[in-house]
Amino acid sequence: MTRVAAVGDIHMGAESRGSLRPAFETLPDCADILLLAGDLTRHGTPEEARVVAGEIKDLAVPVVAVLGNHDHHAERPEEVAAILRDAGVRVLEGQATVVTGDGRRIGVAGTKGFGGGFAGRCAGEFGEPVMKEFVGYSRRCADTLRAALEELRRSECEVRIALTHFAPVPDTLAGEPLEIYPFLGSYLLAEAIDAVGADLAVHGHAHSGREHGMTDGGVKVRNVAQPVIGRAFHVYHLPEPNHGPRSGDGR
Repeated sequence: MTRVAAVGDIHMGAESRGSLRPAFETLPDCADILLLAGDLTRHGTPEEARVVAGEIKDLAVPVVAVLGNHDHHAERPEEVAAILRDAGVRVLEGQATVVTGDGRRIGVAGTKGFGGGFAGRCAGEFGEPVMKEFVGYSRRCADTLRAALEELRRSECEVRIALTHFAPVPDTLAGEPLEIYPFLGSYLLAEAIDAVGADLAVHGHAHSGREHGMTDGGVKVRNVAQPVIGRAFHVYHLPEPNHGPRSGDGR
């Protein structure tokens, strides 16, 4: 059984220093890995990133993260990522990484992702250049996620997880205004996940959404935005996978 702790949208600033550290220090007792699903800072400043770094530095479990839209706001995402990496976090953007937990190789493929909406009600690469760029960026994020998952499949990891900030399915957005669904995620992410397969997909961003969802291909999706899970992190238990079309428990 692989134990995956995850949280997103912690939105840390100077006054929140130390607020998550006590809970994170309990992770070795209950989890094999910690996933951070973006929006780790409020405005994407290096100062806020250093607060996050202090919460996770020298934890006894591996930490893997993607950035979120808040982490890009100050237009210094490379600095934010570098500060987190200096604290030992594996920050992914269109990449894959493999860690070892409880004797199993846990592979994580990550991208921030982007918006655009979901099948039947989504933006298309048509019209003005700015619209083409909007949807094109979403597609590029999804393409890199697919390539990262392919890399994990070739590496024969026992567990494969897709980590994004934006949502891959509308299921986990229930509770959010329908009008903003196109800005909360994209079906292209789910297509990438289903094309290769995964044991679990984890995202944040939808503060008023719900926790549980599923891709059309049967991959379980979990929205771990902190306002949704209501705690420092939630732990999902993944049984021995068979990497079939409906692999993974994700309870």
